[in-house]
Amino acid sequence: MHDVIVAPAPPAATPQPARKRRQFRKVAEPFGFLAPTLVLMFVLMVVPVVLVVGYSFMDNVILNKNPELVGVDNFVTVLTDGVFLTATGNTLVFTISSVLAHLVIGLCFAMLLNSPLIGTVSRAVFRALYILPWLFTAAVIAVLWRMLLAPNGVVNFLLDTDVEWLASPALALGTVTFINIWAGYPFFMVSLLAGLQGVPAELHEAATVDGANGWQRFWSVTIPQLRPIIISLTLLDLIWTSQQFALIWMTTGGGPVNVTEMLSTYTYKLAFSRYEFSLASTSAVLVLIMSMVLAYFYVRHQRAKD
Repeated sequence: MHDVIVAPAPPAATPQPARKRRQFRKVAEPFGFLAPTLVLMFVLMVVPVVLVVGYSFMDNVILNKNPELVGVDNFVTVLTDGVFLTATGNTLVFTISSVLAHLVIGLCFAMLLNSPLIGTVSRAVFRALYILPWLFTAAVIAVLWRMLLAPNGVVNFLLDTDVEWLASPALALGTVTFINIWAGYPFFMVSLLAGLQGVPAELHEAATVDGANGWQRFWSVTIPQLRPIIISLTLLDLIWTSQQFALIWMTTGGGPVNVTEMLSTYTYKLAFSRYEFSLASTSAVLVLIMSMVLAYFYVRHQRAKD
């Protein structure tokens, strides 16, 4: 008599609705975790941007109960305003000068800190000193330099003069640019130092064997290896510096005689000094467009790098 082998019963098929529910949960679960952040971003970013864009096409909103649509009249008014053109020129000078100086100073200090000629203790001391400006907020930096550059401040004492650094029409823009350079170069220095430490030593050794001197190794090995970092840092710094507000407002307030007026301070004054909220919205939209152009190039570069 032979034993009868009974095959195990196949597993019961999962009902189609249950399988769909599990698939839906699997897809929706990440969005559930992101939902609070997405809601906050929508309320705090998307809604205000949409409102400001809408205000830019109306007459004076907020103060006017029944604002009317005026089309592009606000844009014509702002773009033909002499103060806006002055603010745009000042912003360009301030931004380009600051970014170039940040790049040059940051690269020089990064190479100094990466040099084997400096001992471990000296390197630690220099790193602490060079990164110090990055630890201060814009408010602290503004107050600090206002005290240093006051007519009876430390700078005038050391130079034995009584120059009004922040009140002179000839010196104010250069002075605030210098302060911004001092405050911003550590960002480049730290990032470029990390990039330098990632450059393979074999490349420098191969260039040395080929007879390249230090300058040739710098241009043919170091700079090409750092190029992606340099481009990313430059684009980010252009966006940040062009929107600098706190430092300018707390040092010169856009004066004297508009020589340090930036697009950020110009927009602020339209809204909260002149109460021209529609014109302020128009100026903000123009700044947004400029920033979006820079952001487009940054995102495009990041995608090309990936």
